[in-house]
Amino acid sequence: MTQMLSTKEVAKFLGINEKMVYTLISEKGLPASKVTGKWIFPRHLVEQWVETNTTNYPQNQRTLPPYEGLLIIVGSNDILLEKTMAIFNARYPGHVSVFGNLGSVGGINALQRNLCHLATSHLLQENGSEYNFDFLKRQFEAMPVVVNFCKRDQGILLQKGNPHSITSIADLGKPGVRIINRSLATGTRLLFDRELKRAGLAGERIRGYDDEVNRHMDVGLKILCSQADAGPGIRPVASLLGLDFLPLRQERYDLLVTRERFFEKGVQYFLGLLHEKAFIQMAEKLAGYDVSSSGKMIFPYEPTPSETQMDP
Repeated sequence: MTQMLSTKEVAKFLGINEKMVYTLISEKGLPASKVTGKWIFPRHLVEQWVETNTTNYPQNQRTLPPYEGLLIIVGSNDILLEKTMAIFNARYPGHVSVFGNLGSVGGINALQRNLCHLATSHLLQENGSEYNFDFLKRQFEAMPVVVNFCKRDQGILLQKGNPHSITSIADLGKPGVRIINRSLATGTRLLFDRELKRAGLAGERIRGYDDEVNRHMDVGLKILCSQADAGPGIRPVASLLGLDFLPLRQERYDLLVTRERFFEKGVQYFLGLLHEKAFIQMAEKLAGYDVSSSGKMIFPYEPTPSETQMDP
């Protein structure tokens, strides 16, 4: 079960007085629920709120050595990303790409600490339409370059045939339904918790809400093996494993790189793959991907050819 904190306990956890807790609820969106007239706080949501609202990260003076063939990518995992890394490793002898699966938040943290060349992230902002920028602005004095890797269908993976007739997020609260979840540091979990809140469904009411795995494929395998009935994930996993899928939205999945490292050879080699026919054909074989914007620079803004040809 989800651990719940009282007002006194959350005040102690945050190192503030109890009156300030009420201010944070009303003005800063501290996650809380009122039950029988008393405020209670899901501990995992409080921890997530603290992490996503952190503004001053300790500066790490250690830096990656000059690029010598090892391309380090950290962040949110993705099937198409893994296949693209395999192309990179086969295409460029003397270069090796490796991946650290730390979720979107972990990827941004690693990039800020200069522990990787590229980070991957799909963190949905509060406005419900843009991705990653609010989170990046909290941690970087100079915004990193943002390049779109792909767009992909995010939703709920379901058992084949959908035996529990799950047609909406609210149906996950049905008696007998058990889910498998993703970790708090992932963009998938952020979207899932957002959709649960919109549906008025508390996580603690869902069996399996606290059972977490690290990858989209792990969610799919748990469902395929009947260890869960549903779980948040991407359509390509459902397609590969023959599962049903309840779509929630198409999301933007980005690559992030600091300006200092943008022109390093390995980074440019990897970004160059996103424009190649082999990459596009590979994506077409996996249901749920849109690569029409892959390789496009989202920040700094890169005008389209039609925009550059417009008269002033």
